[in-house]
Amino acid sequence: MIVLKVYNILGKEIATLVNGKLHPGVYEVPFSIDKFTDYQLSSGVYYYKLEAGEFSDVKKMILLK
Repeated sequence: MIVLKVYNILGKEIATLVNGKLHPGVYEVPFSIDKFTDYQLSSGVYYYKLEAGEFSDVKKMILLK
């Protein structure tokens, strides 16, 4: 099971981009702020968390408008 989620600086979940089984390989997942107007995303620091089986990692990303 692969799960990819985006969080704001306070730890609130903003979006779930992937939630399911994927075959081994390389993937790109688009993240468009236009889809998340409910959250009024502003420029700033966000985090994404990738979970795949027993693997889990959190990385920082910066959103610039």
